[in-house]
Amino acid sequence: MKDIQGFEILPHKQSSRIVDIKIKNETIEKLIFPFKKFDLTAIEYKPFTRFTIAKSLDDLTHNKLSILLNDIIRNRELGCFIIGPENQNSNINDTFLVKLSTAVSYLIGNPNHDSMAGKYYARFHVKHEDKSDSYLRKAYTNMDLHTDGTYVKEVTDWLLMTKIEERNVEGGETAMLHLDDWEYCDELFNDPIGKENFVWSSPKSKNIDYKVEHPVFTEDESGKPQISYIDQFPEPKNMSQGTFLQKLSDCLEESKNKVITKLPVGSAIVANNYFWLHGRRPFKENKDLSRELLRIRGSFFKN
Repeated sequence: MKDIQGFEILPHKQSSRIVDIKIKNETIEKLIFPFKKFDLTAIEYKPFTRFTIAKSLDDLTHNKLSILLNDIIRNRELGCFIIGPENQNSNINDTFLVKLSTAVSYLIGNPNHDSMAGKYYARFHVKHEDKSDSYLRKAYTNMDLHTDGTYVKEVTDWLLMTKIEERNVEGGETAMLHLDDWEYCDELFNDPIGKENFVWSSPKSKNIDYKVEHPVFTEDESGKPQISYIDQFPEPKNMSQGTFLQKLSDCLEESKNKVITKLPVGSAIVANNYFWLHGRRPFKENKDLSRELLRIRGSFFKN
């Protein structure tokens, strides 16, 4: 793995497919001034400011960081990295983390408009009580393995999830599965039902007023499997599609090759959305439970 001054770059302890990138304290200090140049309103309203803060991060590494991140996220053998501050300090607040997440995102691609939030990123809380219409905020329910962007027209090549803060949390670990490590991949990929068009919709909270059609499985340029799937949103057209989805769901959750990891506060996990699936384990019940997450998802820059 490449050395970049101001960063510690190592394989993740639980998976050699995930790269762990720690931003050293001196690098965080150098980001404070350029990040303070724009407030969140400017960053949300003026898209070009997002490129400016991304460049300020990349400039600290003489453009080595953007090369590394793109090499990881597009590499089928890897395709995932976790990036965050080496240590927490008073300068690393929620505003700083929104800007850091933005900078990382704009080094790999263009974020999509998030209809749920009405801007290019979404922030949401997971708490003890929930009255929402999806698994996203249901703390005590397992969030099964899935990919993002299944129900939108925009291309979703990658996603980023940052843990902004958490309190009184036990459980809620991140679950990840690389498609090439999934024991049932060949069996399900070679089932012709998986290459039929499925209808995908979404609940009201997503603010999407249309449905899309696409298969669960496609192939990349080299013929390797790619997946676009979430358990909550498909509308099977017939018995064969319904039973296929049930088998797919069971086989994903039964996998012994899931990577279960606890994301540190302030860190972001960034994954290729075609061959990494992600989910979340249930939290232990606590009336004071609180976790805030930030989500950005988008498409790769075109060369």
